[in-house]
Amino acid sequence: MKGCRVNYYFTGILIILICLLAFIKPAYPGSTQTNTSGSNTAIEGGYTSTASTTYQTGSSSNTTTNSTSNSNVKSAPPSAGAPSYNSMTQDVCAVGVSLGVQTFGIGISGGKHAIDKNCERLKLARILNDFGMKVAAVAILCQDERVFESMIQAGTPCPIDGKIGKDAQALWSKYDHERPDYTTYVKRMKDRKKADEEMQAKITAELDAMDKAKALEEAKTKKKIEWKDPR
Repeated sequence: MKGCRVNYYFTGILIILICLLAFIKPAYPGSTQTNTSGSNTAIEGGYTSTASTTYQTGSSSNTTTNSTSNSNVKSAPPSAGAPSYNSMTQDVCAVGVSLGVQTFGIGISGGKHAIDKNCERLKLARILNDFGMKVAAVAILCQDERVFESMIQAGTPCPIDGKIGKDAQALWSKYDHERPDYTTYVKRMKDRKKADEEMQAKITAELDAMDKAKALEEAKTKKKIEWKDPR
C-alpha cells in the first residue's frame, strides 16, 4: 500500500510539471536586432535575426568614374652646335672662335676666325732675323709693351727713328706718347712723383725736428753760460 501511494504522488507531481510547462511561455529579452543587407537596427520586443540579400530579375548596376590627370614635364632644350673653325695649316696665326646659345624656343650659333697678333709678331721677327735684320727684328718685337718695358729695364732701349742706345732713350723721353706702354708709363710716373713728394716731406720733417732740437740745445747752453757769468 505504501508503494502504491508513493507512485501516485510521483505521478501527480509529474502531471503538474507537464501542465506548467505547457501553459508557461519562455521569457524573451526586451530588445532584438534585425540584420538585413548589412544594416543593424535595434527592435524592441522579441528577438529576431535575419540576414538576406535579394537580387531582382532585370536589375542593373551602373558605375561612373571621372578621372582628371595633369602632368607638367620639363625637359632640357636641345643643345646648339657651334661650328668648328680650323686653321687649315700650321703656319698661320688665325684661331677659330665659335659660340652657340640654345633656349626652349630658339637656338643661335656662329663662328669666325681671329688673328693672333702676338703670333704674327713672333713670325715676322724670326723672318727678319733670318735675313740678318737684327735691329728690325728687335724693333718689331718692341711693339709689345712687355718687350718694350723689359728693354728699358735692361738699359737697352728699343730702336726709334734709326737711333739706338742713349740716342734712342733721349727720343723716347721726348716723344713719350709714342711708347707702346704709354698708359702704364704715365701711371708709373705719377706714382713715382707721389712717392718722391712723400719722401721729401718726410726728409723735411726730420730736418725741421733736428733744427728744433739743435736750437733748443743752443738755448740751454747759452742759458748756462749766462748763469755762470752774470755780467
